[in-house]
Amino acid sequence: MKALKIFEEAYEQGVIEKNFSRREALARGLGLGLKTALAAVPFGLLDALGNKAQATPSNPDIVKILNYALTLEYLEDTFYKTGLATSGLIAAGDMKIFMQISKHETAHVALLKTTITALGGTPVAEPVFDFTAGGKFPDVFTSYQRFMGLSAAFEDLGVRAYKGQTVNLAGAKDVLAVALNIHSVEARHASEVRRLRGSKGWINFAEADGLPGFIYDGEENVIQLGIDVTTVTTVSIGAVTQAFDEPLSMPPVLQIAGPFII
Repeated sequence: MKALKIFEEAYEQGVIEKNFSRREALARGLGLGLKTALAAVPFGLLDALGNKAQATPSNPDIVKILNYALTLEYLEDTFYKTGLATSGLIAAGDMKIFMQISKHETAHVALLKTTITALGGTPVAEPVFDFTAGGKFPDVFTSYQRFMGLSAAFEDLGVRAYKGQTVNLAGAKDVLAVALNIHSVEARHASEVRRLRGSKGWINFAEADGLPGFIYDGEENVIQLGIDVTTVTTVSIGAVTQAFDEPLSMPPVLQIAGPFII
């Protein structure tokens, strides 16, 4: 991205320093070329680049985490594009919903790739996917119910995956903000698709509701901050499990996603 290259050169030459805002940069007497370049950089990335010394050398795992997220976004992006391209699969009344979800996933992929590059990393290549999971779901693109089921499963998995990495991104607040922005939209996707399937928008205990059960392992947890929430409220145990989503660390997420990746 040319704009980022110009920014990097300006930063290295001391024309601009760390921890400045885009508004401050554009307000200064910088050359027209640099102003134009800075204006083209997405909001948030300038802060990430301005803190490059913090983000990249002190925490090289950030790029690894973003590539991990990118792999999951590739999976979702390709899944929806394939479903939308399959004639007669998606109910006509639901088509606009899945078209919008697909656009969101494409935007997530684009932002993650740009952010990884801006931080000096290399975006992981898009894998080849097998959405039948080696034949386990042979009707994924012929059965609308199966398609919606895997859609909900992928979205619920994404929610838990992003949540599982928040603590690892605590030292890179701008990257963390991006991850949380994506995380909340993945949760909206999950809730909407679950609703389309006739299910509740939230997860009850660890009930898979016909989806791959291992995605929901641990969701029956009622202990938060060391407190058994059922002992401090009069609501049902089921409602307590619904009130909190549980994170998943990288190894189990990759194990779950693995059968769908060739």
